[in-house]
Amino acid sequence: MFENLTDRLNQTLKTLRGQGRLSEANIKDALREVRMALLEADVALPVAKDFIEQVRERAIGQEVVGSLTPGQALIKVVRDELTSLMGEYNEELDLHATPPVVVLMAGLQGSGKTTSVAKLARFLRERHKKRVMVVSCDVYRPAAIDQLETLAKEVEVEFFPSQASQKPAKIADAALKQARKQLMDVLLIDTAGRLHIDDEMMTEIKDLHQSVKPTETLFVVDSMTGQDAANTAKAFNDALPLTGVILTKTDGDARGGAALSVRQITGKPIKFMGVGEKTTALEPFHPDRLASRIIGQGDVLSLIEDVERKVDKQKAAKLAKKISKGKGFDLEDFRDQLQQMRNMGSLSDIMDKMPGMGDIPDAVKNQVNDKQIVQMEAIINSMTPHERRFPAVIKGARKRRISKGSGTEVQDVNRLLKQFTQMQKMMKQMKKKGGMMNMMRGMKGKMPPGMPF
Repeated sequence: MFENLTDRLNQTLKTLRGQGRLSEANIKDALREVRMALLEADVALPVAKDFIEQVRERAIGQEVVGSLTPGQALIKVVRDELTSLMGEYNEELDLHATPPVVVLMAGLQGSGKTTSVAKLARFLRERHKKRVMVVSCDVYRPAAIDQLETLAKEVEVEFFPSQASQKPAKIADAALKQARKQLMDVLLIDTAGRLHIDDEMMTEIKDLHQSVKPTETLFVVDSMTGQDAANTAKAFNDALPLTGVILTKTDGDARGGAALSVRQITGKPIKFMGVGEKTTALEPFHPDRLASRIIGQGDVLSLIEDVERKVDKQKAAKLAKKISKGKGFDLEDFRDQLQQMRNMGSLSDIMDKMPGMGDIPDAVKNQVNDKQIVQMEAIINSMTPHERRFPAVIKGARKRRISKGSGTEVQDVNRLLKQFTQMQKMMKQMKKKGGMMNMMRGMKGKMPPGMPF
């Protein structure tokens, strides 16, 4: 996510990081590079200019030039101003209104509205323990209603049926009455999109808004459209009282212009971002955490939250107990670790949140992907229980059988066994007194300022 912007900013800031003294001249040169990086990321020109001006004012003051570590101080200023640009802190949905809280989703066709409705429904059910109903008022797109019904079943929320022959406002009214009857906490309303903004579309959604008077009106926009996303959000905001924005497809957005422009242009907060196709791939938007990711310092807090929420604690405790008793780490344990990692989301997203990933060459990062995890699991599944428990017995003939059974090559089996051996060594280190702390101290240089190691 935002790889191009991160790479450009890292290159610029790296030259300043270790400098003992900064002058107005080299700060000016650095900010020129930062400005180019922002414009290449498709950040709106007025937003980029304001950002650079804010950084310049702080950079030439005592805060940076007078600092003992001016390079680090400038990086902190850039991070703080990125955070400010995107909204300072995460603004949550207002779920304190009289239930059912009505959330209206608006946006252009193809922006990912229907999928975002399902993702948000799942998020509210799982993390906030809310009873959620969804309804489709999209009477134009073929199979839009059927798509939402299918997704509602997948995320285990209530679906209110509607017909393409009905008026959107009537559908929404009927759904709201039913949600009240069933004592629902939240009603999510999916609306029709268009290929472009038109008067007919705006009139229809205004009528819908007037009819149900939603607590939240969220604009769903494709982040890959860059500053156009911010301009489209502004056009909707002029017609509707938006309360926030959901940025979709951020996992495929190498630039980041939308994330950096939307708040400044619309004055409305980004509340969520879509980070993948799965219905679990929705994250609250934390400007401070994203700013750290953009400048290559990772997002340790989100990574910890992912681990807390998605890792099977019983399995983790069982493995820790096994290792502490001196029992070996075997391939079945390794397979469990791979599955746990896959449950946390895509590997690229996990790596994006890890501090110091900007220092790792792209060629190395590109070798690690989700397909490789699936392949590794297939190889382990092709082994016998005895082979998984005693990997040392896996020699030539066994390797050939395992590779055929998993549809891979013998060198793939060799690679897995090598990675397993490295993991085994790491587990032995953790068994030693203070092993985990020693490992974390070794990562000290990769951690953002303020981490306790």
